[in-house]
Amino acid sequence: MKRKIRMGMIGGGYDSFIGAVHRIAANLDGQIELVCGCFSSSPENSKNSGRNLYLPDNRIYTTYQEMIEVEAKLPESERMDFVSIVTPNHLHFEPALLALENGFHVVLDKPMTFTLDEAHKLEEKVKETGLLFALTHTYTGYPMIKEARERVLRGDLGKIRRVYVQYSQGWLADDVADSNKQASWRVDPKRSGKAGCMGDIGTHAFNLAEYITGLEVAELSAELNTFVPNRLLDDDGVVLIRYKDGARGMLSATQIAVGEENNLKIQVYGEKGGLEWCQEDPNTMIMKWGDKPKEIIRTSNGYMSPVAQYHSRTPGGHPEGYIEAFANIYRNFAQSLQSILEGKQPTAENKNFPTVKDGVKGMQFIETVVASSAANAKWLEIIK
Repeated sequence: MKRKIRMGMIGGGYDSFIGAVHRIAANLDGQIELVCGCFSSSPENSKNSGRNLYLPDNRIYTTYQEMIEVEAKLPESERMDFVSIVTPNHLHFEPALLALENGFHVVLDKPMTFTLDEAHKLEEKVKETGLLFALTHTYTGYPMIKEARERVLRGDLGKIRRVYVQYSQGWLADDVADSNKQASWRVDPKRSGKAGCMGDIGTHAFNLAEYITGLEVAELSAELNTFVPNRLLDDDGVVLIRYKDGARGMLSATQIAVGEENNLKIQVYGEKGGLEWCQEDPNTMIMKWGDKPKEIIRTSNGYMSPVAQYHSRTPGGHPEGYIEAFANIYRNFAQSLQSILEGKQPTAENKNFPTVKDGVKGMQFIETVVASSAANAKWLEIIK
């Protein structure tokens, strides 16, 4: 008999932004239930957070090590099936590795790890165990992004020549690290890693461009900037990209663009036409042609591809966005896991979510961008 997939969570306490987003997304389709968690490095905060989520005290843990070890010893009918890890970057690798070693599937926030070496180790462990691993590159879950990918891959635009992708925010235009928990760890190299803005949102832009176009980066030239005085990591940057098939790209990411909220935008141009999508109007895509007027493409219409229709949740004209895109990743992951529990192979439709390979690519991107910028924007091949 089918049952709900049981989820544990590491991080995501009551004062966390992203933890609540993950829980809402995981719950949206009614396929997943939260059964346990270690929600904070503070035992008191973890306990309070778990109680606020109506978990029993014996399933609220004070360390992630305790949680994974205790859950692994519970009867199969009780223990969690997978763990969702929503901690700062420096606390991604060890919990994920321990979970995999104890037989638990993993959903992990991006960037995948603190270092590229950790990313490779995690990839090897996923291969070794054969367990499911999803990386929450949220924007790939949008129906219109699925449609954009389908149109590029079936050749509507012809051979791709040029890609522009930007991610602009303004929330770190001032030094708010002392008053904003979300800012404090993102600007701290001990918790964020080698990159600040480029690691936080630049990886999203990088992943989005690769996902839609299917192109693979050969080499890049990057300039990272830090505008806020005394900040230790980049808060702005631009990357020029040479793709393996000859296409060219430009990626910009900034968190000091005053007045911008969450302006993620991509433009793709081929020999036959182009497309444009903006996350702040996610249900719309513009197709551009040289010999006819622009086309406005909207979600939940009959002309959408099957994969885009599958990831559309509401009738046309109803707002559908960030939470639903997040939920598409969790739904596909849960359905894949359900198939495995029933002794079946997950369908390609259900396996439509970012994986550990995407995580490795993201860390290669960060490593190469930082190295190029340090070498005065030198062109570098992607560091493997």
